[in-house]
Amino acid sequence: MTVLLDRPIAPVRQPSTQPGRTAGTRAAVRDPFIDLLRVFGMALIVFQHWTIPVLTYQGGRLATGNALSTPGVWVVTWLSQVMPLVFFAGGAANAISFGRSGGNPQRWLAARLRRLAWPLLPLAAVWIPLPHVLLTLGVPEQPLEVGARLTGQLLWFLAVYLIAVTATPLALRLHERYGLLVPASLAAGAVLTDVMRFSTGFDAIGYLNVVFVWLAVHQLGFFYAEGRLRRPWALALGGFGVAALLVAYGPYPGSMIGLPGAEVSNMAPPTLAMLAVGIGQVGLAALLRPWLVRLPTERLLAWASPRIMTVYLWHMPALFAVTGVVVVLLGIDTPRPGSAFWLAGWPVWLGLLCLVMWPLLKGFARFEAPPALPYGQAGWGGTLAAVALAGGGVLTLTVGGFAPGGGPFLAVLALLGGLLMTAPRSRT
Repeated sequence: MTVLLDRPIAPVRQPSTQPGRTAGTRAAVRDPFIDLLRVFGMALIVFQHWTIPVLTYQGGRLATGNALSTPGVWVVTWLSQVMPLVFFAGGAANAISFGRSGGNPQRWLAARLRRLAWPLLPLAAVWIPLPHVLLTLGVPEQPLEVGARLTGQLLWFLAVYLIAVTATPLALRLHERYGLLVPASLAAGAVLTDVMRFSTGFDAIGYLNVVFVWLAVHQLGFFYAEGRLRRPWALALGGFGVAALLVAYGPYPGSMIGLPGAEVSNMAPPTLAMLAVGIGQVGLAALLRPWLVRLPTERLLAWASPRIMTVYLWHMPALFAVTGVVVVLLGIDTPRPGSAFWLAGWPVWLGLLCLVMWPLLKGFARFEAPPALPYGQAGWGGTLAAVALAGGGVLTLTVGGFAPGGGPFLAVLALLGGLLMTAPRSRT
């Protein structure tokens, strides 16, 4: 493995505005299609998290439901569950970024780690003491614990994406040598995992698909980065077609998000059905690319791209703040999904959320970019140790959230340790 990683990787070419044509990787022009997928993906994630909760508060307990549990609405999730597109866009962005970096994997990985981990520090600085402060002020314990835990669970994406980033140098080498065999092998791993999971009833083995499913979609981004994502119509028809067969004749639910009370989730852990839908989404997005890149989105992308992480990290705290006032304090439960009151209340609900989100965005967006310091270069041992520490911290927060206890403190210590290992090195 060390031999593979130490060899320089051929620069990955950056796609131009025409599919299949490439330009030099050191060009300063960003790919609007990739930026649009990332911004659109995060915006849709936030919109869903803000609009699908069904919230009631009785007897000191906050109950949470999901509007997409309504019969027949699950088909919406085949397009609204955009995490596959986010990983696909991340794969393309990582390939292009690595090509521009000159092929130095340790330096590139350390820089990527800082970009992912640095914005977590203000989130932890607020959420570690916040539950204790609110409890002393008389805030009910159970709703507060729900908010603290869910804020941390949202970080699962960063934990998995850090795996994809860490694997990128090796994955690019494998891509260069074996091409389509790499995502095909990952897909085969997803098939084998699901067969073992559903035949034995041992659900925990399904978490192997966290690697197989998300890295397979991430790997498809490399083909786009080289202008080699051919026949998108076949990806769209094949992906959605296979997903339909799996749902119709397999053990998979129709919804691509986890629903309350469902015995099986396509999301946690991800399943072969999720991979099939992801491939279909990639094909559909590629088909729409010529139209998408002509949209006048330059100003929107210039404003939104540097703020994506802040919106992702802080949109759930904004939701909990509004829920605490409207649902818990005022006792106004969410109307029945699809009812006239539910539809009529959307503008007010979203307006309150945006009103709370705006100062959070203004205050914490500055932490998107880590300090521009004269960073040194660590060897593979130090770089991987930094990634392991940061990843362990993010995973701890994903599992336990920011609920009162020692877990969040240990997680932040690990996160800081990983960041410190990438700090500037003295040359004396």
